[in-house]
Amino acid sequence: MDFTRLHDCLAADHDPLRAVVDTGLDAPVPTCPGWTVADLTRHVGEMYAHKTAAVRESVEPEPWPPEEFAEEEPRALLDRNVHGIARRVRRPCPRDPAAAWYGPDQTVGLWIGRTAQETVVHRIDAELAAGQPVAPVPDDLAVDGIDELPKAFVACSVAEWGDCFTGVPAGAPGATFLVRTDAAA
Repeated sequence: MDFTRLHDCLAADHDPLRAVVDTGLDAPVPTCPGWTVADLTRHVGEMYAHKTAAVRESVEPEPWPPEEFAEEEPRALLDRNVHGIARRVRRPCPRDPAAAWYGPDQTVGLWIGRTAQETVVHRIDAELAAGQPVAPVPDDLAVDGIDELPKAFVACSVAEWGDCFTGVPAGAPGATFLVRTDAAA
């Protein structure tokens, strides 16, 4: 997906996510068992801060998250860090270096894509927690996320950390899934 389009998707999904946060931090998040909206809000704020640091410093910050984040009110953490990621990823070229867990792509472009995907997923989590209708995901962002799953998460993770996955195939049910990306389906 185009770098500018990913940035636009991030901005478009952050605003409704932020609006839902104000409806109740104590609400449980049905798609994140054990989490409340406060936990979800903190997670997204920490994610934005992490990606900002990875781009700014070209090193993934360790340890993560910083201890002081635990003391910060979740909405304030989210608000402070969305502005940081928005500024940080807008300035550099998508091909500029940035530290990342994904070996084949150590660029700013990877992080804007990951941030846009996390934001849309957690916007949906927040809408479900608030009992609100789930806004649609733009087709191009959905396809980008579907494409990312086998390429980045499955292939890279198995190649990098194969020992962690040795038991997965043995317990897999052998199901096949069809993913359709056309709006007429």
